[in-house]
Parts: sequence; C-alpha cells; structure tokens
Amino acid sequence: MARSVTAKKGVKPAKPPYVLDEQVGFILRQVWQRHSAIFSRDIGTNLTPTQWAALSKLAETGACSQNQLGRLTAMDVATIKGVIDRLTARGLTETSQDPEDGRRLLVSLTRAGQQLAEKLASNALAITRETLAPLDAKERETLMGLLNKLR
Repeated sequence: MARSVTAKKGVKPAKPPYVLDEQVGFILRQVWQRHSAIFSRDIGTNLTPTQWAALSKLAETGACSQNQLGRLTAMDVATIKGVIDRLTARGLTETSQDPEDGRRLLVSLTRAGQQLAEKLASNALAITRETLAPLDAKERETLMGLLNKLR
C-alpha cells in the first residue's frame, strides 16, 4: 500500500490554514442545530422556529405590516410571506388591508393565535434555558452580549 508523501512515520502534518472546526460560522451552525433539535422536541406543537418567531413577535407588538414583521423577525420578503400564509391557513394569523394605506397588508394574531402564543411562551423560555444550560449565569450574559454585538 502506497503512503502519502506527507504521511511520513513520526512526522506530524502541518496545520492547514483553514480548519473548519475553528470557524465561527461552522460553530454557530452546530449551536443552531442543537437549539433547533431542542425547539422541535419541546415547543409542544407543530411550529417551526420561524413560525414561532412571527407568532411571538405579533404577540409582543400587535398588528403590523407583513414587511415590518419580516424586518422584526429577520426574515426576507419571501420567507415571511410563506410563514404568514401557513399560519393563516392554520387559523393563527389573519391579514387585512391597512386602513391608512390600502397597498399595505397588516398581519395580526387571531384569538387562537394569541392563545397559542401565550400558552407556548413558557415552553419557549424553557428551550432557551436548555440551550444555554451548559453555561453558568455569567457566561450566558457574556454570550448574549457578544452575540448582540455581532448582529
């Protein structure tokens, strides 16, 4: 069996200039995957993280334009439209024309959407706690501060 030129006995290969495991994007993706698994297991209903973001933001702010909701939840126009279409089909949100600007679509929670948002808030908080559980209180505070600085 032929050996690689760099795989000489007793010689450790030089560290490559780019190591995937040391890259912020890769680490953030792994953390997101862990958080998403916890979210899917514990949210308590068939909602995606983006659907939950829209529901919880509407519960927080009240009715707003679909474009504004997209900005508030960091979703592009196509994504927020799909999310609202799916939530509306489930009877959790409704849309109406803005009385001040007929070109603008307002999104609001239905009664069922409001009740679901209120019911799931404790689950969502528990998901955040579990995601951050490997960290002590000071580390959680530091992490959140650093992540907010990177936004």
